[in-house]
Amino acid sequence: MIIVIIVVVLLLGFVMWIYNSLIRANVRVDEAWSDITVQMKRRADLIPNLVNTVKGYAKHEKSVFENVTKARAETLSAQGPAEAGKAENQFQAALKSLFAVAENYPDLKANDNFKHLQEELVDTEDKIQASRRFYNGSVRDLNTRVKTVPTNFFAGLFNIKVREFFEVDDAERANIEKPTDVKFDE
Repeated sequence: MIIVIIVVVLLLGFVMWIYNSLIRANVRVDEAWSDITVQMKRRADLIPNLVNTVKGYAKHEKSVFENVTKARAETLSAQGPAEAGKAENQFQAALKSLFAVAENYPDLKANDNFKHLQEELVDTEDKIQASRRFYNGSVRDLNTRVKTVPTNFFAGLFNIKVREFFEVDDAERANIEKPTDVKFDE
């Protein structure tokens, strides 16, 4: 009888340990995604100031400003890693165009406000990259637990599922790496 009780207690302890490790991994993924959204919101808050600063110098570049504004809105409204990854690709391309416009205005590049906003944006981009790495590492750890024995049996039982990585599509990545053409209409 004592052996049966010990076996039952050990099995319950094992199940609790697996359950808790799965929950911890799941919460870590949620926390990492939250970090990404916080940094993306911070960056989105910087963009209107940056756009307005550039607008003062490049009034005829309306399409660039519209693209940046649209990409900003899509990034903020993205739901989940896949949609956010696609929105990020478009946002990066729009920012690249904005900075290409800024390159054509030496006074703008020398403007302290523009420099400060650009530095803040670079800092925020670095934080987003770090958050993405942490998120993808957390997803990797959770997915490994969900897919390997014996935790895979319990993951299904506790309804803990594999999560998506935050990735950039190869086709979209190629678009980011292409040089941006800036044409001035007169």
